[in-house]
Amino acid sequence: MSEPSKFLKLLDDYLSSYMTCSIGASPNTIISYKYAFRLLIEFMFSKKDIPADKISFEQLDYYTLMAFFDWIEKERGCSASTKNQRLSAIISFSEYAQNRDFDAASIFRCSVIKIPTKKAQKKPRAVFSVQEIKILLQLPDNTKVTGLRDKVLLSLMYASGARAQEICDLTVGNIQFNPKGATINIKGKGRKTRRIGIPDACTTILQNYIAHRRIESKPDRHVFSSQTHEQMTVSCIEGIFKKYVRVAKKENPSLFCEDSYPPHSMRHSTASHMLEAGVPIVVIKNFLGHASLQTTQIYAELSQNTVDKHLKEWNHKWFPQNFNKKEEVIKKNNMPEFLNLQLND
Repeated sequence: MSEPSKFLKLLDDYLSSYMTCSIGASPNTIISYKYAFRLLIEFMFSKKDIPADKISFEQLDYYTLMAFFDWIEKERGCSASTKNQRLSAIISFSEYAQNRDFDAASIFRCSVIKIPTKKAQKKPRAVFSVQEIKILLQLPDNTKVTGLRDKVLLSLMYASGARAQEICDLTVGNIQFNPKGATINIKGKGRKTRRIGIPDACTTILQNYIAHRRIESKPDRHVFSSQTHEQMTVSCIEGIFKKYVRVAKKENPSLFCEDSYPPHSMRHSTASHMLEAGVPIVVIKNFLGHASLQTTQIYAELSQNTVDKHLKEWNHKWFPQNFNKKEEVIKKNNMPEFLNLQLND
């Protein structure tokens, strides 16, 4: 790659220095922003035949940017909300670039702020029923290494109500085991940390799994890894969900009636079932780490059925307690190095 353009230099400064040092953006926000610009660079190369080091601010006019956002929607299949996230990243950079070099970036800035956001259609949130949760947690084969991992992961996601990214970020040092269960320090949105307890049954299988991996004395190790990375990614969790939901649909055709169940469905299910079990909504708000009670109140609409079981029974019944611990044993040349998304091990 030849000498980078002014666009690329400012983008590198923005992502590598400004976002981390000046505004203290979280690692996940930086990764999201990097991905937006990876897409833009891919578009300019594949559709305009312009390599990354030749992209100029002048080339990023209104019509080019509109074509880019059409491309990520129609060819990449991005939803309206995802498109808006990519737009937000580019708008933020355009302001930074204009402040650093007004003459070079003013056209780019004026063009990007004209791009309209797209109103996202509100889709019904997919929620597992109590019966579906029980089925789902029994599907992984815990005699195999990936099956054991998947069973613990699904159980912990339900027990904690944690977001997929929060599960990916979880390290051994974030968990404190004690005779009454375990507490977990979860690093949530906006770098906010919340401390939650998980039930005994889930504590047992989690502790056994960590011991099984022989990482109990390594506080910096991530609890869940993939076959290629020490830290699991959200896309890997999405694949795990698709795998077991597909099996569950096939084996239980009268259940699992939603078209898709993303990982966030588990969080929705946890909140809904807690509400049905009589847990106060304020407690659920703190448990989930919501900034506003209004966000938590959506689960009042989701909960159509009530259960006559105590919350302790609910935790005890839905988590398998005995596991057999036996174990059977794209990088593109056009992409600048600073846009590498790979997580550090």
